[in-house]
Parts: sequence; C-alpha cells; structure tokens
Amino acid sequence: MSSKPTIYHEKQVKELCALHALNNLFQVRGTFSKTELDTICSRLSPNVWINPHRSLLGLGNYDINVIMAALQKKGCEAVWFDKRKDPGCLDLSNICGFILNVPSDYKLGFVMLPLRRRHWITIRQIQGNFYNLDSKLDTPQLIGRSSDLIAYLKEQMESKEKELFVVVSKEVEEKQLWMNQFAANNSSQSQNPPMNHCDSLDSVSSNSAFDSRNRDVECLKLNEVRNCITQNN
Repeated sequence: MSSKPTIYHEKQVKELCALHALNNLFQVRGTFSKTELDTICSRLSPNVWINPHRSLLGLGNYDINVIMAALQKKGCEAVWFDKRKDPGCLDLSNICGFILNVPSDYKLGFVMLPLRRRHWITIRQIQGNFYNLDSKLDTPQLIGRSSDLIAYLKEQMESKEKELFVVVSKEVEEKQLWMNQFAANNSSQSQNPPMNHCDSLDSVSSNSAFDSRNRDVECLKLNEVRNCITQNN
C-alpha cells in the first residue's frame, strides 16, 4: 500500500488567503510572509495613503497584482485562463499548479456584512493526485487524477464570478507550452504560454489580465507589475 502523501496546508488567518495560497502552492512554510506581500503592495503603489492592493486595515485581502509580483520573484508566471476555452486543452504535464479566485462573503462575528472579498485557492498535483488546498478547508480536498481535475475545472469555470490562473515556469510561459499544441495552433487569439512540469514551484506569471470591471480582482498591466519588480529588486 502506498503511504499517504505529506501535504503542507496553511489554514486561514484574518484576510491572508493570498499568502496561504502562495505558500500552499510552493508547499513550503514561509515561502512568503505578510511583511513581504505588504512590501510588494508599497512597491506597486508608492506614496499613497490608502493602498489599493490590500484591505484598508492592512489585514490582507491582496489583489492579483500582488500575487503576480510575488510569483515573478520566484521566476514564475500566472497565466489567466480564458473560461471560453475548454480546460481539456491544458497540458497538465507542463503546469505547476492553479490559483482560483472565488467570491467570498465577509462576516463580523455572526453578522454577514455586504462586503465583497477576494478569496484565493491553490490547486496542485502532489504525488500523482490533484488537491484543493483552500485555506478555509480543515484538510486538503482530494480532487483526483487528470480527468477528475479537468471535470472539476469545467464546473468551476461555469461561474461568471470565478477566475482561474495557471501557474507555470517562465520558460513554459514564453514558449506557450501550457496548452496542448493542437489547441495552441488553433487559437490565433491566445497570447498565454503553456507551463512545464515542476516538482517544486520556481515560477509563476501572468501576461493576460482578466476584466476587473465586474470581478473582485483588479489587474495592472503586466508591464507595470514587471517594471515595479525590476526597479525594486
């Protein structure tokens, strides 16, 4: 009998789901800290009283720009997945993981407040199986093998309020290896590269920002994020 895999799973604290998603993605405690993400926020929007990339109280609730910038510091890319495409076009052998953005209600004690919050969830493969590493779960949720993951992603993408980012290495992003070649060749509008296989995540990036006008996530143009990281490294 095969032993149960050891899975690193950070639980939800305050509004730090983006931090938990990043650490769960890399499967290493302390890959990123709240201090590091707050520093990225300051770099993205310097000299402002209210930083637009995190919550007003500074408790977290980081947006996609912070996640993108953090991943780029690890040599990675987070590619926005166009939900009009079939997830079956994904080349899972070249993909490191996924970050899913879902709507989340905000409670103060037992009172539901009319505030919309971003909630970030990591999905990745560990020893042959894919797991949902949502920080709000008590334990990692087994999704299953490749066919199970594709079915799961199709179901998630049926919601207009959910957005999917594919985590790939920089090389995979540049060569567009995260999509099966037949799908890439038949998609003249696709600008996002495929991902390569990573046992340890070393890179994530996003060269395609989704429409933030009716989403919980605000995206900067990718070159703005990259310029900010380049200037401050």
